[in-house]
Amino acid sequence: MMKLFLILLLACSSLLAKEKIFVVERESSSLAVIEDDVQTSKIPNMRNMNHGVVKFYENDGYVISRDGYVIKFDPKSEKILAEYKTSKSAIGFEINKHYVAVANYDDKSVDILDRDLNPIKKILTNSRNVGIKIYNNYLIFSQMDNDTISVYKDLSNNKRKPVFTLYKEFKNVGELPFDAMIQNEKYIAGFFTSQHFGVVDLEKMSYQKVDIFLDENRQRVLKVPHFGFWSLSTKEVFVPAVGDNKVLVYDNNFKFIKNIQTQGLPVFTSLSPKKDFLAVTFSGKDFPTIQIIDTASLEIIKEFTFDGKVLHVRWSKEKNALYVSVNDTNKVVVINTQNWEIKNEIHNINKPSGLFIYEEN
Repeated sequence: MMKLFLILLLACSSLLAKEKIFVVERESSSLAVIEDDVQTSKIPNMRNMNHGVVKFYENDGYVISRDGYVIKFDPKSEKILAEYKTSKSAIGFEINKHYVAVANYDDKSVDILDRDLNPIKKILTNSRNVGIKIYNNYLIFSQMDNDTISVYKDLSNNKRKPVFTLYKEFKNVGELPFDAMIQNEKYIAGFFTSQHFGVVDLEKMSYQKVDIFLDENRQRVLKVPHFGFWSLSTKEVFVPAVGDNKVLVYDNNFKFIKNIQTQGLPVFTSLSPKKDFLAVTFSGKDFPTIQIIDTASLEIIKEFTFDGKVLHVRWSKEKNALYVSVNDTNKVVVINTQNWEIKNEIHNINKPSGLFIYEEN
């Protein structure tokens, strides 16, 4: 009886969940807000949003700006709650139950803030810092100028105020680390000039180098995009080749499966919530185009070309929709993912780029 009650409660909660889309407006230091496929409001004073990123944790929203500000806002009331400038240029951040960790480019440090953005600790590294991630009670980041991966441990036993100390450093991991991703207990780092990936096993605290290749002839991958542009499925990893008209498909151990020939130079791959479709965006002359790949057949099934550059896409978890930000013509396009037809255009979004979904309860 109790099990049935919990199932019904979960079902009701899902029905009550409502998506709110926050769109980065690059030129106006704002977030545009979309609800039910209509632009309802804007949140101004978001600092330099040229590469603004939004993340949500529980019922809090956080923004990192190009000019080193972290901004906390309420995604329901759409009010700014706090802000803190960590440096002249911040490159990435992660959020935990008790803290916000910010990787800084300009002042060569990592900042630990509480959830209300009060400073707790500044870790000086003498390097630009990238690829910041959280795994259990570890904070991991890469030191770009020192070719080092650092692991810090929170000794507070998950208390409100973390106490970080250096736990382990891996040196000479590769030349110029630039980004990273977490795949289970594996911290995977990419490099600008080394022809391998670095993998830290965070359970064993060991490091290894992994070569991946462009094709079955074992041609090396010479340039890869930021890992945020990759897509991790249950069984496959999809990598936009950037310098070639291909999406590279590997298994989860980076064993080559297939190259998918694309129209242009792919930049971003985005996997649907059910992991059955992949949306691919492009650079150069194919900036206005996206292609849809069926992940079962690994074939392109649909293509769309818009009247401006596509800077980002985002799949809805609530309905059958794919949102596309078309930067030049100041709009977000909604694609129906059942019949693959354009359902709606949401106008008056000023130079849209990143699309971020908050699931309101």
